[in-house]
This record gives sequence, structure tokens and C-alpha cells, in this order.
Amino acid sequence: MNSVAKNQVDIYQQLARHLDSLPAGFPATESGVELRILRKLFSEEEASLALALRMRPEPVTRISQRLNVEAAELEPKLQEMSKKGLIFRLDKGDVPLFMAAQFVVGIWEYHVNDLDEDLIRDVNEYLPQLMEKSWSQMDTQQLRVIPVAESLDSETSIMPYEAAERIIAEQSAIVVAPCICRREQKMVGAGCDAPMEACFIFGSASNFYRDNGLGREISQTEALELLQAGLDAGLVLQPSNAQKPINICMCCGCCCQVLKNLKKMPHPAKMIAANYFAQVNEDLCVACGDCAERCHMEAITLADTAVIDRNRCIGCGVCVPVCDYDALTIKPKDMDSQTLPPETMVKTFMRMAQERAQSKELNQ
Repeated sequence: MNSVAKNQVDIYQQLARHLDSLPAGFPATESGVELRILRKLFSEEEASLALALRMRPEPVTRISQRLNVEAAELEPKLQEMSKKGLIFRLDKGDVPLFMAAQFVVGIWEYHVNDLDEDLIRDVNEYLPQLMEKSWSQMDTQQLRVIPVAESLDSETSIMPYEAAERIIAEQSAIVVAPCICRREQKMVGAGCDAPMEACFIFGSASNFYRDNGLGREISQTEALELLQAGLDAGLVLQPSNAQKPINICMCCGCCCQVLKNLKKMPHPAKMIAANYFAQVNEDLCVACGDCAERCHMEAITLADTAVIDRNRCIGCGVCVPVCDYDALTIKPKDMDSQTLPPETMVKTFMRMAQERAQSKELNQ
């Protein structure tokens, strides 16, 4: 191996380790597919600069001091990297702030407009390993599942952060973006025909998406219309795992990288934050099978009535609206089985980082 190639391997291995130090992780694989992905996305210089960024927004002056370079020289490079979806940018007044982006949710989603089949193939090879080696080792996840409002009976109370309509109503800025999972699956001749505009982005993240051309700004009214279209298509609602979520994704079990890999697990319900479960009224059920066909987790089988596997049910409620016999409802779990989302995503990331550190200590 010549010295140039060796330096390339070294910088990408360093970047991979840096991304793995972030809360969601970026674990190494035997095949090295994660390094192939990074080589496709980052130049050597970009990889080197990304190593200097942390999981908190900082002004260019602070980053330049750490790198010992002039801020005026560094800022346009960081701006360009943020436009390419390699790091995250937000503006505090007239001052741009930059921070490291996790691979998922983050860098991968920021490339929704410049996918190619080689990158798609590598990421589809890698993500199941990321979930197995990183996400499955944590109790706290980046996303959670909330129930479809129509699936709840009138006696069931629900917290505001568990209701998509309430979450949308509280937003002052909303951007809708294409679902990267559905788009990449379409590009390789797979997937489904569910609505493509299926990801709502809120707050400062919405500015990043809008300014980078990753989505379009919409009103609350249009957001609710798009939400209803997603619910009519039977999509699962996955907001970020915080009481003040920064996004809601509308997902399907055939395209969504989270759900389709979760479905392969023996007990999906134990690996996702969800406070509800589906329940069958056996006196009303005629075992027609419509609910089983709609279920994204293969949690429903048929006998004399529909039978729900609580180990697989994620409480999304998409099965309820298709039941013409009112035999299905969504019920809250017992209080000791429910999870309270952290207040903000910053606190979610802090909790994830602590859990990963504890997991690594136990495995040493």
C-alpha cells in the first residue's frame, strides 16, 4: 500500500471512530463497509475537519482555535460541508454555528437528494449491523412510536407529546422532506407507493433542511393534510424521542430502515419506545385478516380471532382504522412499563451516550 492510500485509510478510520463516539454510534464491521461509505461522502480534508467538530454547536472562532487555522479560511469550508450534509449548521443571529452530525439520524438523511445505487447498497449492508451493534445496546432510542389518534377510544387520555396533531400545532416552523428510505428503495426497484413527502422537521433543524434544499416549508394546515394522507396509507408515526420533538417521520415496514430491521428482531416491542399496545375484542372479531395485512411488525396472526403478539406489537395503531367490526383498540401499557421521553433531544443524546458508555464497560 502506498503512503497516500495508507493516509486515506487512516483518516477514514479516525473519522469512523469519531462518529462511533457520538451517541447513536458508528460501529466497525468485518467487511469495512462503513469505511467505504465514508470515502464516498467525505474528501480527506473534509474528514479531517469533521474530526474537530463536537456534538454541540460552536462558532467558527472556537473550532479554528482547536485546529490552529484562521477562522476566515475555515468558515467557507465548514459552510460547504454543511451544504453537502456532512455536518450540521444553525444560525444564532448572524453567527453560524457548526456541530458534528451523527450518521443516523443525520448524515444519511441529509443525502436524500444525491443518492446513487452504490451508496444505497453499502448503507443497506451497514445499517442492520449498526442497529445490532449499537442501537440494540441502549434502552434510549432516537425515535419512538406514537399511536394514530383514531386508534384510541374516547376514554383514553394521551399526553401532548404522544399526539401528532398536537405536536404539529405547537410548531412555528415546519419543513416537509422526502422520505429517504422510500426514495432509496424506489431507486433500486423495491419499496412501496406510500406518500413520499413523509418527514416533518421542526425548529432550527427545519431551517437547515430548508436552506439546504432538503425540503419545503409548509403551514400547519398543509402539515395536517399530509399527516392525514400518511395515516390513510397506514404509515407508522415516529417522532424524535423527546417531549419537544424535532421531527416526525411517517414510516412503513418495507422501506423504513428502522422498522424493517426492527421487524427482523425476535421482540421488536422491547427495542422501541412505545407506550401503547393493540388489543382484540374476541366477541367482535371475525378473523377477516385486514389488521394482520396492515401490521408492519407481523405482530398479528389469525386463529378463531386475530391474535396479537405483545412482544412484536409497537402500539402504532395503524391496524385499528381498517377493522370494520370495531374489534381492535389501542391501550396504554401499565404505568411501570411506560417510558417518559426526555424533555429535549439534547437530553436524549446525553442519556444515549451514558448508556453506550455503560454497555462498553460491561463488554470489556
